[in-house]
Amino acid sequence: MQGTVDGFNYGLVTPLVAYLMACLGGALGLRCTTRAMLVTRSWRPGWLALGSAAIGSGIWTMHFIAMMGFTIEHTPIRYDWLMTFASLAVAIVMVGVGIFIVGYRGARGTALFTGGTVTGLGIASMHYLGMAGMHLDGQLTYNTFTVSVSVAIAMAAATASLWAAGQVRGFLWSVGAALIMGLAVTGMHYTGMAALDVHVGGTSEPSVGGSPAELLAPMLIGPLAFLVLAGVVVLLDPLMVMGQPAAPPVERKPGIPAHSEMPRTVHRPARHPARHLRRPLAHRRPRAPQNR
Repeated sequence: MQGTVDGFNYGLVTPLVAYLMACLGGALGLRCTTRAMLVTRSWRPGWLALGSAAIGSGIWTMHFIAMMGFTIEHTPIRYDWLMTFASLAVAIVMVGVGIFIVGYRGARGTALFTGGTVTGLGIASMHYLGMAGMHLDGQLTYNTFTVSVSVAIAMAAATASLWAAGQVRGFLWSVGAALIMGLAVTGMHYTGMAALDVHVGGTSEPSVGGSPAELLAPMLIGPLAFLVLAGVVVLLDPLMVMGQPAAPPVERKPGIPAHSEMPRTVHRPARHPARHLRRPLAHRRPRAPQNR
């Protein structure tokens, strides 16, 4: 028997909250990626790792908040804890690989294509690995074409977002990229859910796994707490808002005020050529020796 799938059990609440979480994780991750391109190589790995964890946590939290409104008629749903958190690790690692490629090779050409492809595949892998962690009395099947469309959406969104992060054009530029990335990631999620068909075998409840409500607590305590912490780090760094490299240190010299950024140039009037060539008569040497 084919079960009726409902992805909007709570109306538009879960899609909107899921979209906001995807935007939050994308905004923090893209700003960290932008910041990494403005610092020396010694600080770059830390910012890129923070950006990878922010994007991975954001899309993972988005996925399972959206799954709060997912129900299947005639069968309850349980989630495997190990598979669920393994999808979080896969998301962070694969997104990190793509971000590190762009962070060190630049957001252009082959590096941008490779980084966007790996990041998009990481987003899609997180989604379908999380779906594989569902336990129910039935069988899940997917439409191959719709799945391919969802993966293409994830790859295109990741590539466009990484390109925007590499432009280093200020805070509003990254916010717009994060809104687009959140929309694309959420669209990828619901496109992938549209590819799902469920064949229910009975009404017995699965013996393993946790209910969606039981997964909500660790999601709020873990990834959400990390996103808040990452947001505090971003807000405390003034360069994250400006999106511009820091000014070089001013070399202080004697006689130059400490508040001045550049030494003042003193303009002296040019000497008159005639005055410069004129010499006193007493100091002129005779052109020929005189006989005395």
